[in-house]
Amino acid sequence: MWFWWFMFFCNLLIPALLIISGRMMWKNCPKKINGIIGYRTSYSMKNMDTWKFAHDYCGRLWWKIGWIMLFPSVLLQLPFWYRSDDVVGAVGAVICTVQCIILIASVFMTEKALKRTFHEDGTRR
Repeated sequence: MWFWWFMFFCNLLIPALLIISGRMMWKNCPKKINGIIGYRTSYSMKNMDTWKFAHDYCGRLWWKIGWIMLFPSVLLQLPFWYRSDDVVGAVGAVICTVQCIILIASVFMTEKALKRTFHEDGTRR
């Protein structure tokens, strides 16, 4: 039973981090372009306009995705309450893998939005 609770909280980490990080990126974009904190891709670091756009877009996206992923993550694990540790571990691994794939897909979506909005040199279209 303890392993179920452990996996339950582990599977809530990614949605919770997306909600918190998304809100912070969306509302509190780092003031200066840097290579340590923030949404750091070559496209987003071209100038302050791309930097702010990337943080706003990705922050809102992560916030929405986090809330959307939270409920299925809880609901998908409930039917496995009294199952063996192997089954709970396998279900938890699948849920975590899907969450990571969605997280990686959000980066591609942000880069696509940057390319739709800005030219290669960082000026707005």
